[in-house]
Amino acid sequence: MKLKELIAAWEETASERRTPYEYRVRLPIHDAAKLHALAEMYPGRSEQDLLTDILSAALDEIEAGFPYVQGHRVVAEDEQGDPIHEDTGLTPRFQELTRRHLAELRRQLEEREP
Repeated sequence: MKLKELIAAWEETASERRTPYEYRVRLPIHDAAKLHALAEMYPGRSEQDLLTDILSAALDEIEAGFPYVQGHRVVAEDEQGDPIHEDTGLTPRFQELTRRHLAELRRQLEEREP
């Protein structure tokens, strides 16, 4: 989700499975004021919900912003039959690390559930 799509999402209710962990942050005062303003504008959302949504959207945008680095290996062909080369930039490493951590977090969640 892009940051611009958050406002529309805040108009709806959406919930995703959460980790049992809490991540604490200390915001710069100006950012804290913005967060409180958003909480006042969207009273159905807590500051924690807003931060969770903002962080999720920012992480998606960071991933989308990793530059594509063309590798030597052809992994597919496009509609015109032109080769599509593997991405040897940061994206594949980030995705692999994300999958590894996701599997571990899911395993930990399953261990906690009865």
